[in-house]
Order: sequence, then structure tokens, then C-alpha cells
Amino acid sequence: DGDEIPIDKIAIETAKKWFRENLRFVNPDVHVKYQVELKPGSEELISIFKRTKGFLGANDTSAAVGYAPMTPLEKLVLSLENYLNSSDFKSEFPETGEDVKVMGLRVKDDIDITIAMPFIDRYVDSEKTYFRLKSEVLEEINQHLEKTIGKSVKVNFNALDSPGKGVNGVYLTVLGTSAEAGDSGEVGRGNRVNGIIPLNRPTSSEAAAGKNPISHVGKIYNILSYRLAERVYSSVDGVKEIYVWLLSQIGEPIHQPKIVAAEVTLEKNVSLNSVKKRIEETLRSGLSEENLSRFLEDLIQGRIRVC
Repeated sequence: DGDEIPIDKIAIETAKKWFRENLRFVNPDVHVKYQVELKPGSEELISIFKRTKGFLGANDTSAAVGYAPMTPLEKLVLSLENYLNSSDFKSEFPETGEDVKVMGLRVKDDIDITIAMPFIDRYVDSEKTYFRLKSEVLEEINQHLEKTIGKSVKVNFNALDSPGKGVNGVYLTVLGTSAEAGDSGEVGRGNRVNGIIPLNRPTSSEAAAGKNPISHVGKIYNILSYRLAERVYSSVDGVKEIYVWLLSQIGEPIHQPKIVAAEVTLEKNVSLNSVKKRIEETLRSGLSEENLSRFLEDLIQGRIRVC
């Protein structure tokens, strides 16, 4: 009951705003068609929002897991992608697109990085120009990595390229993203809420994007589990690594998970008994009504990235 909210219009304008801010060569009014698939939920789930006191009930029975800290390689992969999509880098190399993918591999002390980053066709007038620009970009990447970690790294850049095949042997796009060729991806298959795809880690099965930030535990617990893990790691001395699991039960208030579980790896000569109480207190504090209210407000206002 009350005012009608123009959901479709809001969704489309939000999408257009994102394109304008993140993809330089995409004109959201020309290059994109919009199809809004937002629909009302079931009556039973909608009833959750009619509960006016305190926190809303969880809209699903779901589990999430987060961890801290990132490994040095995970940090390197994330920082490199951020650098390649930074305004400074794009100003220096405007011929590069935003659809950047970075894979990191460590074998003992050796690091191998594979990068896929498209070039923009309007800056490339020939195959020779493409490979010259690619060489300049690769040199900058190598210098950046050496400054970042203090040693050389093997870098594979646009590894599918094949000189002599013209446009069939180069990674060239019109708009800077492979989405223009139908490779549009799918929510949940991309970056997790910590910004990477950690294939060798336990990870949540739900995607955080596209869910409401006040009762959908697929979003809330997904991000919160990482926040809690980081909170413990940064504030409890002796914790070397921690995984935090959260399990919701549908209908129960989101600040009261069915279970909160922590798996910790401790520094040498640190006993579990010496840190257990501090870990429990830190987790309990992170789930307090005050902290959770602040966290949800940050989610609502878009101050927390979800991928």
C-alpha cells in the first residue's frame, strides 16, 4: 500500500550509470538493450518485510564462508587488475579496454601471470601497430610488477595472439569488452566479494550481486563472513589464517545466525586456548546489533563493493 515505485526505470537508469562510469567506450543509450526481470516474491517471503521491529528474518536457509588474509599471490592478482583498470593506466594507454582478466599461478617461488586485456580498434590501424602497442603495454606491466614485488615475473599477455593472421590473430574490440561478441558472463561466475576468484579456497555458492541488502543472506552473509574473518585476523594476535562460516535459517533474524563457525590456523607456539575467547568475543562483537546495522546501511548506500 502507498506510492508506486518505478522499479524498471530505476533499474535501467542504474545500469546506464554503471556503464558510463566503468566502460569508457560504451554508450548506454546506443550500445545496450535493457530487459528488466525483477518480479515480486512469493507472498510468504514478502511477509518478511512486514515485520517492523528489529532486524528482518532471513529470506533463505543458506551458508556462506569468508577468509583472511589473502595470500601474497591473491593480493598481487587483485592489485594488478586494479592497476590495469586505473585512470592513470588508461590515460597512459587509452588503447586498452576494461575487460581485464588476470590469472596467477605460483609454483614454489616462481610466479606466472596470465593477462587478457582487449585493445580498442580505433587506436589500431594495422597488425604492426597492434603488436607495437602490445609490446609497450607489456613493458609497463613488467616494470610495475618488478616494482611491486621486487623481482621479475613471467607474464603471458593476450596469449592467443598470433602474428600474421590479421584481425583473426589479435584481441581487438570496438567497446573494450568481450561482451560485444556475446561473451557476457553470468552473475556468480566472476569475482567473489573479495575481488578475486580463489579457486583453491572454500567459497560461497551464492552470488552477492542482485540481491536485497536487508534480508537476503546470499548477499549479507557472503560479504559479512569476509568482514568477520578480517576483523579476527587483524585484531587477534597469533591468528595466521581464519575461515568464518555463517549459516542462516529462513525466517530467523539475520543478526542471529543458526551457527557461526571459525576454523583457524595459528602462529607457531600459539595455543587455541590462549586465543579462543578473544576470537569468540570478536565474532560476537561483529554480529552485534550496532555493528550489523552499520554494515547493512553501508550495503544499502552502495559503500561496499559486492564483486
